[in-house]
Amino acid sequence: MARTPRKTAAKPAAAKKPATKKPAAKKPAATAKKAAPAKKPAAVARKRVAAKKAAAAEAVRGYGAGGVDTVISVEEVTRQAAAMADHITVESLQAMANNDPYLVIENLKAGYGRMEILHDLNLHVARKQSLCLIGPNGAGKSTILHAIFGFNDIFSGSIKVGDGPNKKDITKLSSNQKLSQAGIAYILQDKSVFPAMTVEENLWMGGFLMDTPNKAKEAAERVFEKYPRLAARRKHQAKVLSGGERRLLEISRALVMDPEVLLVDEPSIGLEPRFIDMVFEILHDLQHGEGKTIIMVEQNAKKGLEFADIGYVLVSGELAKAGPGDDLLKDPDVGRLFLGG
Repeated sequence: MARTPRKTAAKPAAAKKPATKKPAAKKPAATAKKAAPAKKPAAVARKRVAAKKAAAAEAVRGYGAGGVDTVISVEEVTRQAAAMADHITVESLQAMANNDPYLVIENLKAGYGRMEILHDLNLHVARKQSLCLIGPNGAGKSTILHAIFGFNDIFSGSIKVGDGPNKKDITKLSSNQKLSQAGIAYILQDKSVFPAMTVEENLWMGGFLMDTPNKAKEAAERVFEKYPRLAARRKHQAKVLSGGERRLLEISRALVMDPEVLLVDEPSIGLEPRFIDMVFEILHDLQHGEGKTIIMVEQNAKKGLEFADIGYVLVSGELAKAGPGDDLLKDPDVGRLFLGG
């Protein structure tokens, strides 16, 4: 009977073994202490993001890009451009057009519906001359092209075209009449091709006002002879063309009717730099090689003024500055507001 108490006494001794002090509760605390430094990389990342944003803001300055000290809104550009406006006489515009303008706009008021965008605007451009229109968004640049081609409402003033004093008043002609009777073609901004049609069919559409489809096809063949790059893709759908090829097709389609005046809206829009150079080379050839008169709107003011014989700066539907393209490139106010420095 004495053995029984020994066994009973031994059990508590065995039960004490698990009482070994294990730092189970302390481990999370130690882990928490180690996790604290994880906040530092996040803070560093935030600083890096902020630095990148600051660098981006530093890189883009002025109206579009470039070299003025502060970011300028379109409204501020408009205000400053209006403040720098010159007094421009009709005589000075005529002189820039060699005193023999081919296309003349006189005291034009035009817009959309009841909204007047252009206010007593005058414009003179000679045959075989190029004119570039620049200015802030909403200045009325494209509205001038629309007015010339009949895309908007004209409230007063006139648009005339022709050589010498006996010019034809085309103010009230429809767009089709301006293309077929006055030789004025409009090259729209990007994405104006028919994507599901072939290159060839797009060119045929350029001759839709011709007497017969065969004449349109003959004119298209002349375009293909001039631009072998298009000829190689004549059976391809327009939607598979590169951006530069589509722009070439848009220009070429306008050439089918063999116009005298080309209205070109944003020729460089959406294009890679290599295609921009190609497009301006084509326009240069059309002006100097084929004698076309070119009036263009170009947001890339530097490129447009480098190309054009003369330039107009539009502000709020009025003419603020006008002069040879090279002179406007050197103008400090134009440079500060539109050329990035």
